[in-house]
Amino acid sequence: MGVESTELKRILLDLLDRDEEFRYAVAGRLELSEILRRLDRLEENQVKLWEEVRRLREGQQRLWEGQNKLWEEVKLLREGQNRLWEEVKSLREEQNKLWEGQQRLWEGQNKLWEEVKLLREGQNRLWEEVKSIRNEMKGMRAEVKSFGRAVGRTLEDYTMAFVEIILEEKGYAKDKIRLRREKIIHEKEEEEINIFNEDPLVVGEVTTCVESEEKAVDEISKVVKRINLAQKKLGRKVEYAFLAIGNVSKEALEKLEEEAKRNGIDLILGRIIEAQELF
Repeated sequence: MGVESTELKRILLDLLDRDEEFRYAVAGRLELSEILRRLDRLEENQVKLWEEVRRLREGQQRLWEGQNKLWEEVKLLREGQNRLWEEVKSLREEQNKLWEGQQRLWEGQNKLWEEVKLLREGQNRLWEEVKSIRNEMKGMRAEVKSFGRAVGRTLEDYTMAFVEIILEEKGYAKDKIRLRREKIIHEKEEEEINIFNEDPLVVGEVTTCVESEEKAVDEISKVVKRINLAQKKLGRKVEYAFLAIGNVSKEALEKLEEEAKRNGIDLILGRIIEAQELF
């Protein structure tokens, strides 16, 4: 993985330890955002319900002690990526126990459970819910972008690190993830792929900005073209395809999501902004 990858992981782990908003972002990728977002809403909008939660916490001291112990273990496990995923699994099991012990709390939150059900229907609906979190994280993103430039990382490098985590979460062995830029030549066709992995076969493109529906269609078409060429060259299906975008306008977003879903392409979005902000 190299010295740069190790240093990036060290920096990310340090941000997880110190930066609450960044922890929320990582939590979203670990599927912990559901419980954290719900608790945020409870704190902001339902003071009386939080009072009930506090009473429940007092009555479930042993459960919270177990949670605290688990979080301490998670903090220690940040020293190694493999042990981190093992503890995340344990954390999810502990969360299930917490949900069972807080049945009265969830019974009063029928609307929230309906939203969760919608989130589970598909990846696109999940991204729609995450938009609100991303808007709140604008300040944090500016700091991360600035920090990335300071250590000489490009948007492409940052995306590689993020995709590596996604692939590990999907269950691919760490030693098989070797993301890189690759030129694919087959017969008379030739394409430069921004982010490529041979086995599992991964094809991804990175662009800084999509400001219009026309640009959205064009960028998805580029990814599709590279997918087809890679599949013809290697004789097997692409297992994961994505398009990473630094900035996308609200005007282009719907078309972008529609085209990505139709072609089986995952979207990794940075900021969603008004079109005039791009100029």
